[in-house]
Amino acid sequence: MDLPKIHSITKKIFVALVGGFLLVFLLFHMTANLLILRHDGGEWYSAFCHFMGSNLLVKIAEIGLLGVIALHILLTVWLAITNRLARPTRYHQRSKSKTHPGSKLMIWTGVLILACIAIHFYDFYFVKVGLVKGEYMVKVENLSKLNEKAMADEDVAAVFYRGFEEGNISPDGKWLHHITYEERTLLKDRAPEADPEPDFYYMTREKFSHLHIVIGYLFFFLVIFFHLTHAFPSVFQTLGLNNYKYNKAIEVLGKIYTWIVVLGFACVPILVYLGL
Repeated sequence: MDLPKIHSITKKIFVALVGGFLLVFLLFHMTANLLILRHDGGEWYSAFCHFMGSNLLVKIAEIGLLGVIALHILLTVWLAITNRLARPTRYHQRSKSKTHPGSKLMIWTGVLILACIAIHFYDFYFVKVGLVKGEYMVKVENLSKLNEKAMADEDVAAVFYRGFEEGNISPDGKWLHHITYEERTLLKDRAPEADPEPDFYYMTREKFSHLHIVIGYLFFFLVIFFHLTHAFPSVFQTLGLNNYKYNKAIEVLGKIYTWIVVLGFACVPILVYLGL
């Protein structure tokens, strides 16, 4: 197999830089997810999702993030393949060096994370781009933007009448929830000013009401835990930021970061399932 000739250390540096960016993103994503635990009818979380979905700079950054994830996966696999090709014959006797267990499992936990990310995208991101059916919401103030033709459409009017009659208004009065996929398609076609958005708050709470989905996501977070135990110190080591004076501090900081991120993610499905 002929692969482009790039030094192994160069690939490792690229992997570390991209991995460092993803470490920061994970902390941001975990913090945002905690908004789901607020019992405000999704007011804060919906506002956050609206900002993330409507801001042009965020949309550009989102595409960049997908590219970063793809680049991290590509470089990691590429590095593993080139390292394997550089030593086609395995040692007859296993090395007794004290290699961190996370290092040996890195490629496998990475593959599992990739599979879990694909499922996560199916549950949420693909709903956002309209490839998978979900549940949607409409900003109440957008209703004032509808023209007379749109409001005269009985099917369009029925969507809003049903929502108001069933009391699907958020506590702050800003959102009309529980718009179906079919209703969303109708509004996009006949009343685009309504601008329906994915209702990630209610979708998340509905999904995490099912035990098998909660268990699946907890397994995902467990895999991330093992991946991060090596990823965090590895970033510092590869970039030459470690030092014998600071290695212990970096190790402790890595453990603190890993536990905070993983527990932060894990507490959402657990507490939602428990109705808290």
